[in-house]
Amino acid sequence: MADQTVAAEELRTFVERHERLEAEKQTIAQAQKDVLAEAKSRGYDTRALRKLLTLRKRDPDDVAEEEAMLDMYRAALGM
Repeated sequence: MADQTVAAEELRTFVERHERLEAEKQTIAQAQKDVLAEAKSRGYDTRALRKLLTLRKRDPDDVAEEEAMLDMYRAALGM
């Protein structure tokens, strides 16, 4: 019986920790939305900002390679 009590307490701890993290995640997501809303209210293009945020997460060499490929394709299409 003692083993079950210990396991139940440990399980409860894991569940509560996960719930706290989920709440923090929601708070952070709302804060990110608020930042983009503020940027939009100041006249910034949020679509472009989102693209920049995505690019900043990636490896610079991968981004450069992709941009070079796009430039080559654009040139081939006369764009």
